Amino acid sequence: MRDLLTSYALNAARRRLSDARTAGAWQPSTFAMPAALRGRIKMATVVVTLKIMPRATDVDLDAIKDRAVRLISEFGGEVGKTIQEPIAFGLVALILMFIMDENIGSTEELEKSIAELDTVSSCEVTDVRRTIG
Repeated sequence: MRDLLTSYALNAARRRLSDARTAGAWQPSTFAMPAALRGRIKMATVVVTLKIMPRATDVDLDAIKDRAVRLISEFGGEVGKTIQEPIAFGLVALILMFIMDENIGSTEELEKSIAELDTVSSCEVTDVRRTIG
């Protein structure tokens, strides 16, 4: 691993990246480093916060929560905390915090599947944080 990083440093020095003309012309391979380190780097666990907005004020939030928790579990996450956050005029948002392996990648498909529930207006990720330890 050290040899690989040294190689990158030497290539950068040879190309004199501080020179604006060279830096603008040089296109590094964005896939070389991850491909070389694949399997050597341990990915982290991330804490994701989802905000789910119901379609109306009279929607059963517990039913939405149950279905969202099931979808998150199928996605590979584990729900840790659930909060009901008052928005306005009786509308209450459902906030779900869950952990997942960073290797899973983007949560777009999960957001889309939760937003497609018949009683949900929208679903968005409001926060993503890497855990330490």
